[in-house]
Amino acid sequence: MKILFDIGHPAHVHFFRYPARLLAQRGHEILITSRHKEMTLELLDQLGLPHVCLSRLGGGGLFSLGTELVRRNMALFRTVRRFRPDVMAAIGGVSIAQVGKITGIPSLVFYDTENARLQNAITYPFASCVIVPRCYETWVPKRRHIRYNGYHELSYLHPARFKPDRTIALANGVSAEGATFFIRIVSWQASHDIGENGWNAELLRQVIHKLTSCGKVLVSSEAPLPADLEKYRYRGKVSEVHHVLAFCRACVGESATMASECAVLGVPAIYAAQTGRGYTNEQEVRYHLVKNIRGLSWLSLERALDEMLAVSQDTWRSARDKLLADTIDVAAFVADCIEMFPEPLRAYHAQTP
Repeated sequence: MKILFDIGHPAHVHFFRYPARLLAQRGHEILITSRHKEMTLELLDQLGLPHVCLSRLGGGGLFSLGTELVRRNMALFRTVRRFRPDVMAAIGGVSIAQVGKITGIPSLVFYDTENARLQNAITYPFASCVIVPRCYETWVPKRRHIRYNGYHELSYLHPARFKPDRTIALANGVSAEGATFFIRIVSWQASHDIGENGWNAELLRQVIHKLTSCGKVLVSSEAPLPADLEKYRYRGKVSEVHHVLAFCRACVGESATMASECAVLGVPAIYAAQTGRGYTNEQEVRYHLVKNIRGLSWLSLERALDEMLAVSQDTWRSARDKLLADTIDVAAFVADCIEMFPEPLRAYHAQTP
């Protein structure tokens, strides 16, 4: 088979790296198309994944995203005509769904973000199949979807795929003695971020001040940091950040993806943003590994931090064991869905009323 993976965000690189490797090992021909957004191209290059860049993120906002989508669809259409894939896969998947509908090539859209209402409205009606975690909280096409027991982050952080290395963590900034805390700040330029805004500089300062009294602080930020906070910036390799997270005492920030990454690694996380996610909700209710905070106030964050710091490491390890017992090796599942499509869709609906 010829398989095309469309990559539009750094998290998509991680999600598809192991399914792509599994499919290549089975003898399939792989093409990765990419997007110049944040660290996506850098990450692909660091991981040694050849790719063809089709577009770049503009200035943000609906008009800019719409203009980029038109250009990206045209570039993808030309690429598809040359490569002639048997199937295409993506996270979010606007372009593969729309181009796939025009060209008749099956499109498998993997997604987990409920508040991307506009994106989903222009994607799901055209997708051959929408594949979501069991905890996904909004609509999916009735007979063209599959649900599975897991999270996107288990595609690359499941124990079958990832072994934390303390030496790598130390080389990338983790403290050799005492606790390390990781803070993640996002840029709010994605399509599902329209109308949203995040932390201000004063809130970030308060969190850093609180955590520096307990250990070392690393800040990963898509946006520029104030000059007085620049010394806390994470300067390690993008491709090795999960080794860093695995040896952190806790993580706090605006990224639902990173909160979920920490959860599957057994590291407690606080996800503080105006909108929620089904997967972080489940990780809080079932496993208590994530604390979701909707009001961006220092009092809420401080209370959550104090509660988290009072819990023992053994408790977090036990919670992770329970999470892993309830979920699957997502990378193998993704590879099988792509390789055997449409059979997995038929099988799912034959078993699900």
